[in-house]
Amino acid sequence: MTNLDWDELRLFHVVAETGSLAAASQDTGISSPTIGRRMASLEKATGRKLFIRHQTGYELAVDGHALFEKVRQMQRQAGDIEQWASGAYQLPKVTISAGTWTTRFLGRHLSEFWTPDEPFRLCFKTSEARLDISHREADIGIRNHRPASGNLASRQAVNVAFAPYCHRDFDPDTKANWISIGRESDRTPSSSWVQSQPDLWITMWVSTPLALLDVIKGGGGQGVLPCFVGDEEPDLKRTGPIIEELTHVSWIVMHDDERHDPIKRTVIDRLANLLRANQDRFAGNKVRNG
Repeated sequence: MTNLDWDELRLFHVVAETGSLAAASQDTGISSPTIGRRMASLEKATGRKLFIRHQTGYELAVDGHALFEKVRQMQRQAGDIEQWASGAYQLPKVTISAGTWTTRFLGRHLSEFWTPDEPFRLCFKTSEARLDISHREADIGIRNHRPASGNLASRQAVNVAFAPYCHRDFDPDTKANWISIGRESDRTPSSSWVQSQPDLWITMWVSTPLALLDVIKGGGGQGVLPCFVGDEEPDLKRTGPIIEELTHVSWIVMHDDERHDPIKRTVIDRLANLLRANQDRFAGNKVRNG
């Protein structure tokens, strides 16, 4: 076997995490056909079958799972070396994993739980996919399910509600257009809900949550958003009641071995206080438009 290119291994990691060439293309900016050829070349170079290819995406084969774990360890080590070389280890780092909407909320309220004078750094990992806290891919996660297994601890945060929204000038009584995140990028219950409704006329698809918000604001039609997002947008209005089946409890999740670490405990407490202080927004009880 020839020496493996680190860039190819990093690209393999993206394909393995996203599960499809289209999603990996969205993350990397590399075309799907090019990624497909590079993954085939990687399999040839390793002499191993790394993927099981389906019409719906790429699934890791047995050897693919083994390589994925090795590449994940290599990425952690590479990051450690880069931080050591830059002197960034002077301050400890706390990594927070959350979806797009929650990360957006935390960024807008950053000064309420972190300032540049803190004795620690923050790293936000934004993904609709769940990072593995039990394997230290993140220190703290904000999740829509309480963890059922693994060496994890959790704290209940707030109820999160969803509702349909459109632009104020869009007339849902005369226009039936709906917008959804496409199936190849679908990682959320809200987009699955839209696609499962037989009477909705979906005329536009996007690949990211932020693009969904943008095209709703642009007047493209109706779409489902978290109430703490949609209600804060002055150009949007609700077009229906809260979708009860999408309402869920959010949880702050951490590794059980580290929940008593003073710095991580500080961040967890501040996050919990921030979310609780805005629980009416998350529950959809603070409608400022509509």
